[in-house]
Amino acid sequence: QVQLVESGGGLVQAGGSLRLSCAASGSILLINTMAWYRQAPGNERELVARIGRGGSTNYAEPVKGRFTISRDNAKNTVHLQMNSLKPEDTAVYYCYAEVQVRVGGNFLRYWGQGTQVTVSS
Repeated sequence: QVQLVESGGGLVQAGGSLRLSCAASGSILLINTMAWYRQAPGNERELVARIGRGGSTNYAEPVKGRFTISRDNAKNTVHLQMNSLKPEDTAVYYCYAEVQVRVGGNFLRYWGQGTQVTVSS
């Protein structure tokens, strides 16, 4: 089995910063795409940012220029540096990873349990 554990959420004032981290553990052979999603109350879960194994990145328009995603392949970790936070960034943030657990196997999708980020105005 594979587990994704997030950390780093919390309460911050508008304009502040937070850094989220996610560590993957378990029967991991290889991790392909890693990403952060978020879900605000009453809304669907949406992509925030994703990063390929080689480091290529994509960001949702609302966070471009403010958030930075990074990863450490040796440690199976992914991070999200969030700057210039806005009240509309308030949501539960979820870590996501596509993981190969056996040679020749498909990449399976895993989610973390989520971490709350609250930005006060």
